[in-house]
Amino acid sequence: MVQKSKPPIAASPPKRRGRPRAYEPEVALGKALDLFRKQGFAATSLDDLSEATGMNRPSLYGAFGDKRELYIKSYQRYREDARAAMVDIFRQEMPVRQRLERIFASALNIYLSGETGPRGCFTVVTAASEAVADPEIRAMVLDGLSELDKAFTNCFRRAREKGELPESADPVVLARVASATVHSIAIRSRARVQRKELEAIVKGAVDVMVGVKPELSSRTSEAQIRDP
Repeated sequence: MVQKSKPPIAASPPKRRGRPRAYEPEVALGKALDLFRKQGFAATSLDDLSEATGMNRPSLYGAFGDKRELYIKSYQRYREDARAAMVDIFRQEMPVRQRLERIFASALNIYLSGETGPRGCFTVVTAASEAVADPEIRAMVLDGLSELDKAFTNCFRRAREKGELPESADPVVLARVASATVHSIAIRSRARVQRKELEAIVKGAVDVMVGVKPELSSRTSEAQIRDP
């Protein structure tokens, strides 16, 4: 009796080393951004980031670099998202009061978002702290502050040209007041101040900014500060 030969056993495919690239980089970056906004840079460990993104350490390094690089990429992503949320409001033609109200409402939507509580502003809450010792982050923070100032300055300048503000109104000074209001509600939102109270702060600030009187030009204001 002739014994039939068994068919050769197919060789098993070689095992792949490391974690397969099955993640979505933009999704993972968004998870890291959320974590950094909640905990800050120092309090966020690589293990925290690995758990949040679903990526092990080698995968994190391969995709984003070390923790600092991931933090910077997260901050860049935050700024891009914030810019996208507000760019149309700054560009569209509308009365200055309506524009300001929409800008601040959009900012509050960003600051009060978060599954476990308000996350505030990345720039004010966490990046400003890292800017003290890190020149690159400091440059990013200053650029972000300057960008917001310039956007508000253009807003008030157009309003003055259309006669919504007196000729003596200083767009630069008003822009800084508007930016300071943004920063204030960012901090207060992180402290869990209720939205109704934050909206009252915004309304008061807007009333001041659009109700500028001729005598409240920058020169007069400076004189009042020196000699109240």
